[in-house]
Amino acid sequence: MVQRRVVTAVLATAALVVTAGCSSGGGGSPGGRSAFPSAGSTKPGSSSSAQAAEETPPAKGSVKVVRTVTEDLKTPWGLAPLPEGGLLVSSRDEGTITRIDEKTGKKTELGDVPGVAPAGEGGLMGIALSPGYASDHMIYAYFTTASDNRIVRMLYDEKKPPGEQLGAPDTIFKGIPKGMIHNGGRIAFGPDKMLYAGAGETGDRGLAQDKKALGGKILRMTADGEPAPGNPFGDSVVYSYGHRNVQGLAWDDKQRLWASEFGQDTWDELNQIKPGDNYGWPVVEGRSDNPKYHNPVAQWHTDDASPSGIAYAEGSIWMAGLKGERLWRIPLNGTKASAAPEAFLKGKYGRLRTVVSAGGDKLWLTTSETDGRGSPGKGDDRILELEVK
Repeated sequence: MVQRRVVTAVLATAALVVTAGCSSGGGGSPGGRSAFPSAGSTKPGSSSSAQAAEETPPAKGSVKVVRTVTEDLKTPWGLAPLPEGGLLVSSRDEGTITRIDEKTGKKTELGDVPGVAPAGEGGLMGIALSPGYASDHMIYAYFTTASDNRIVRMLYDEKKPPGEQLGAPDTIFKGIPKGMIHNGGRIAFGPDKMLYAGAGETGDRGLAQDKKALGGKILRMTADGEPAPGNPFGDSVVYSYGHRNVQGLAWDDKQRLWASEFGQDTWDELNQIKPGDNYGWPVVEGRSDNPKYHNPVAQWHTDDASPSGIAYAEGSIWMAGLKGERLWRIPLNGTKASAAPEAFLKGKYGRLRTVVSAGGDKLWLTTSETDGRGSPGKGDDRILELEVK
């Protein structure tokens, strides 16, 4: 159970350059350092009429911090809302999963995930609920071991005492390369009930263009870890390739997949993912004129973003920034940005790691000041509830 990524995009018009240095209250203005193609990246001969028919959100949005849900978290990484209420959060360095009462902020540790070997950017990262969670109560987790990155599933039994509520992990997929950097780690079940995973190239750039390697890819598999039906490279879990380090996965209301990705020194990216397409790394970083590579929908200089989690709400992609210490709003019209990205909360809460839809115009957002690159003195890591437009 292992494997592969390919292709294309050419700009329809020139890119509009917009600011990344926005105030914590809102939007961008010309002359800054982030960019997006004003008419989208489309393949030659494609039509944008279907996109034009889609409802476009306002060019300017807003973010209101409703409340702090909980504080004093240690290296929070993955976040999964429970259908019965409550939020599950993973700790990258402690290797634990904790349940948060979203009304009171009370924390209950479910237990440790055996086999987690945190180091550098590795550890216990993404978590996701089984599509059949209502009946099977399975939690999926992506984590770094002593030898690889892998995905497991565990039974969650809240009737057991705190600290003993996680069953033994069942490994469904292993052999994803590990490193001190670029371990990927985001997992999510799509509308098709298949499991998607962002796998980094661990600093070994050649992995990203090797369709037989697992690093530098988005992977798609069944809930049992087998290559998903309809994958682009036959009996392989590889869904797209040419990625450096995918950190965010989300679907819009038309079931289109979006992904955020760390650049190196120049451009971070928001990509719309097509099966089998090649997103360019390490040959290109950000947009290029080469039709072999699928261009990003938006790009930012790394000081302004270093993106992690993304979520879809109110017609826009919302992207958490680590080094950029801000939340980006990218309004959409189909598979392109309909207006300049806007930045919110700049520097107010430090590094931002994960953003998840809470339904309607609400989002959950986690900070990441305790990940070794932040400033814990700014405050303990927390989960915020946001209201967005």
